[in-house]
Amino acid sequence: MKNLFLFLWAILFVGAASAQLDSTAINTVFGKKGMVQGGVYKIVYPRSDLKVKVGGFSVAPGLALTSWIGFMTMGNEAMMMGDLVLLDTEEPKVVAKLVEEGLSITAIHNHLINETPNLKYIHFSGNGDATTLAGKIKSGLSVTGTPLTPPQSQNTVTGPDWSKVEAILGNTGKHNGVLLQYGFARKEKLTEGGMEMPPAIGMATGINFQMDGNRAAVTGDFVLLANEVNPVIKALTENGITVTAVHNHMLFDEPRLFMMHFWAVGEPGKLAKGLKEALDKTNSNR
Repeated sequence: MKNLFLFLWAILFVGAASAQLDSTAINTVFGKKGMVQGGVYKIVYPRSDLKVKVGGFSVAPGLALTSWIGFMTMGNEAMMMGDLVLLDTEEPKVVAKLVEEGLSITAIHNHLINETPNLKYIHFSGNGDATTLAGKIKSGLSVTGTPLTPPQSQNTVTGPDWSKVEAILGNTGKHNGVLLQYGFARKEKLTEGGMEMPPAIGMATGINFQMDGNRAAVTGDFVLLANEVNPVIKALTENGITVTAVHNHMLFDEPRLFMMHFWAVGEPGKLAKGLKEALDKTNSNR
């Protein structure tokens, strides 16, 4: 059955991209504008309606609470992937809606632990007409409390000094208010269903920092091969960073990938040092 799926997928999407995504039509469905990242057209929905805490630390939506939907062109079709941030009570309704809409659910799990309220993350995929796919996943969002309209413009917040963290990680991250965000792509060719996937479609190790006074929270997920899982667990654990989950996000990935989520609060430089040690155990671009 798996081989048949891969064959049909390849027939659908073989060859260079020959269709362009109609971003205007996609934006109309979602009621907001997306952005292009590494060949992927992305729409994001921060869960700004939720007040989530982990051990007393207030989690900003951009740290770990943003649903995202990515679109790519493949042949004359579009492929859609992403994940939705949900309350436990929302998860059954969303699963039922995605099944009704004919979308594939590729994973359901936690990313954090000890958070209040409790959250689940649904990873999904679909292929076909981009506008139709957008309507299908919008239908899933509509049964949640996710704010669907763009937030009002907010005053620009002067960000903290991340120079120490950036020096340790050897890379300049994306500054976003009190957040510092990283994406580290793997060096291998990564495929899903036989088709090459770019880092921006969820194939890169993501690391997010959130500053609060003189301490920071750090969370995200490492994208790993099987033989990297335990060395990374060891590096994180020995540096006081809690591993909160190890699981898949996809079903037909090659090579087989494991996603490792983590959480810690502490001195930013110390956290960065531990993350660097873990990154050094992976075959990632730095």
